[in-house]
Amino acid sequence: MPIYEYKCRECNTQFEIITTSAEQQKEPVRCTKCNSPNTGKIISSSSYRLNKGTSIPAGALSGCTSRGGFS
Repeated sequence: MPIYEYKCRECNTQFEIITTSAEQQKEPVRCTKCNSPNTGKIISSSSYRLNKGTSIPAGALSGCTSRGGFS
């Protein structure tokens, strides 16, 4: 199952959950700190492995910076 990152719009807590997109549609994702349903999904970069254990951020090839923005 994929890991999704969320940010609470009430207390600004960022958290991760492991779930399917079908489970997310059944009920709102609640903040792990304040239990608010007022959360939003964060689009984050992932990493992958190339030959011989070399790991680079996914955004490095597309012009996306490691801080989640475009360069």
